[in-house]
Amino acid sequence: MIEIKNVSKYFGERQVLKNINTQFEEGKVNLIIGRSGSGKTVMMKCLIGLLTPEEGDILYSGRNFNLFSPKEKQKIRGEMGMVFQGAALFDSMTIQENVMFPLNMLTEMSEEEKIERVNFCLKRVDLANSNWLFPSELSGGMKKRAAIARAIASNPKYLFCDEPNSGLDPKTSLVIDELIYEITHEYNMTTVVNTHDINSVITIGETISYIYEGNLAWRGDKDHVLISDNQNLNDFIFAQPLTQRIRDLS
Repeated sequence: MIEIKNVSKYFGERQVLKNINTQFEEGKVNLIIGRSGSGKTVMMKCLIGLLTPEEGDILYSGRNFNLFSPKEKQKIRGEMGMVFQGAALFDSMTIQENVMFPLNMLTEMSEEEKIERVNFCLKRVDLANSNWLFPSELSGGMKKRAAIARAIASNPKYLFCDEPNSGLDPKTSLVIDELIYEITHEYNMTTVVNTHDINSVITIGETISYIYEGNLAWRGDKDHVLISDNQNLNDFIFAQPLTQRIRDLS
C-alpha cells in the first residue's frame, strides 16, 4: 500500500497540491483522475520521487519515502515499474534490449536468465517473438504493451502508468486496460494509473482519487463514480456522452 498524508506541493508561490490525503491499495488498480492542470501529474511525480513535496508524507508499506537516504530511495525505486505516456521506448534498441534494460540496471541476473525473463514478459503481453523488432516497427498499442513488459520485467511491487491509453483508439485502449488489470491481480502489485480516460475509470477503477484544482475532491470506486453528488466530478465524467462510452465498451 502507498499512503499520501497531508501532501502539499508548491512551485514558487503557486500551490499545486493542497493537503492531499489518499491511499493506493495493494493488489488493486488505483486511478488518479482530473482535468489537465489539476495536479494529478505532479502527484505521480511526487510518488515516484521526481518531485519532493514541501509538506506531508508519502509512505510505502509504512516506510516514509521522504525521509529515505539516497541509498534507500534507490532500493525502493528498484521495486517500481513505470509505463510512460508515450511508451518511451529507446528507438535505437530492439524490443528485447528495451525490456532487458531494467534487468541490466537493477539485477545481477545472468544473460541467460535475463533473456528467459524477457521472453516471459513479452509472451505475457502477447508480443512473443518480437524480440528483434525495433519500436518503429510496432503499432501504438504494441509499443504500450512493450512498455508494460519492460515495466514488469524486474517483478516490481509498485506499477505506475502515466496516461497509458494516450493516443490509442477505444478498442486498443480496452486491451491495455484489461492487461493492466490482469497483471495487477496476477502479481498482486500496487498499481497507480494517471488518466483522464473515462472508459478506464468505469471499467478498471478499483479505487479512484479525483483531483480538482489541487485538492482531493472525491475518492471512491467505479461502482460509485457515476452516481456521485460531486458536481465537479460529474462535469468531468459526463463531459463525454455516456452513450458514446457505452458504445465504445460494447
